[in-house]
Amino acid sequence: MSSVDLKDELTCPICLQLYTDPITLQCGHNFCQKCIEAALDTQEPSVSNSCPQCRAKFHTRPVLKRNTTLCNIAEHFLSQEEQEECKVFCTCCDNPVVALKTCLFCKVSLCELHLEGHSKSPEHTLIQPTNSLKSGTCSVHKKVLVYYCTEDAECLCVSCCLGEKHRGHNVGLLNEAFKQEKEKLRIIREHIVKERGELETRVQYLQDHVNRLPRKVAGVMERVSTHFRNLTMKQDALKNQVLKELTKQKGRVSLSVSKLIQQLKSKKDNLASKISTIDERCQLMDPLLFLRADREVFAEAADAQDFAHVVDNDRNLKTIEADDLAEDVISQILISGILNIMSGLQKGYYVQEASGISLDVNTASNNVDISDDLKTASWNSVNLGRPETPDRFEKSIVLGVEGFSDGRLYWDVEVSKEGGWRVGMTYASIGRKGLYSFIGNNSKSWGLRRFENRYSVRHDQKEISLAYPPTCYKVRIYLDYTAGQLSFYELEDSMRHLYTYNATFTEALYPVIVVWSNAWVRVLS
Repeated sequence: MSSVDLKDELTCPICLQLYTDPITLQCGHNFCQKCIEAALDTQEPSVSNSCPQCRAKFHTRPVLKRNTTLCNIAEHFLSQEEQEECKVFCTCCDNPVVALKTCLFCKVSLCELHLEGHSKSPEHTLIQPTNSLKSGTCSVHKKVLVYYCTEDAECLCVSCCLGEKHRGHNVGLLNEAFKQEKEKLRIIREHIVKERGELETRVQYLQDHVNRLPRKVAGVMERVSTHFRNLTMKQDALKNQVLKELTKQKGRVSLSVSKLIQQLKSKKDNLASKISTIDERCQLMDPLLFLRADREVFAEAADAQDFAHVVDNDRNLKTIEADDLAEDVISQILISGILNIMSGLQKGYYVQEASGISLDVNTASNNVDISDDLKTASWNSVNLGRPETPDRFEKSIVLGVEGFSDGRLYWDVEVSKEGGWRVGMTYASIGRKGLYSFIGNNSKSWGLRRFENRYSVRHDQKEISLAYPPTCYKVRIYLDYTAGQLSFYELEDSMRHLYTYNATFTEALYPVIVVWSNAWVRVLS
């Protein structure tokens, strides 16, 4: 194998330099120890650790073990390379003899033998042996370049420094400038490598998100199909209930009307009989017979008059109304059934607004003022003197009264234009004092922050700056507890997604608000 091929094999794929303390991962790829540690540090905790070269994933952060054999090979190769680069041979010798000095005037390198016979005059400047005489000599004054002007970014000889062009400029030794510029490049490279690692991690996260999308869509489709099946079943049950009620009312009305018809027919027949009797009496032509029958006939007529009077009093003939369908009952059954179906559908699928959220004064720190309606948290520079309790936070924090451990819900807040704030969700078991009690400084809380007109999210001490600048002063916090998602949105004319955390929640989550520097946050839900 040639030295070029060997150098390629001994080059770190991250820094592109020869290995320094090489480390071998489980997938077999090698990296400098500092390079792989920096790359792993940039990877998000929600994404599995992976190899920067082949993207092989590791469930836990890999244990870094030094590859001693590869380290020895790299060090040996580097030593040989440095020796070859440092060797400068005598120009006057036929055979390769290491030179001791290089004459800038003669532009030759001299070994110990030829150095003795070389001119000792001042113009024959001797320097350490070098192979780059042309690049190391001033093209104007033909003198060695030993200085560097940072303002003009030029290498200078002694005569250049004395000239008008660079007078008053910041001029230093060439070697010092070399070290400083090289250090600057090293720092810039570290930032670039870190940024590249962050971009790779973000790309991997987005790719994983795309890969998870078909499975998530399938789950949502199945859930929607189930709801439609349940909706159809409930609709059929409600239809049967309404039809059953209609059949019941039909029987009742039919029976009631039939009874009324029979009563009226009976009374009609009775009246017809009395009319017939009167007609028979009126047909008598003999006055004697008619008058003898007068008492009996008038008695029957009187009975007919009395009967009509009774009928009028009972309202059975003139004003009584027949029973009809109770359509209001049908409407009530239908409306009540539809509302129950919609309520069940919302509980099973649609997102519910977490109405009635109130802030818990017993958790509020003594520099957070809580409004009388328990909806607004405001920063206060004066200590409010509330009693110290195990539930009270030490600095700038207040929790909601109620926690949530299932379903999908959201709550909205309006925020101030000035100051800084953070909103999110947290377990009630979060600490109340010290640095780790701040929202996002631990594994038990998730928060969205706005400060100096910038958004960021924080969880488990990892702060992520968001690319979107704030455009309004209303924010929505959305929680899907079962799916393990906590999302943040801006509420302008339409919702704008800011960030989503994916996690496995193990405790009830409580709304949390943090305010400082004259900020305030008001719960709108």
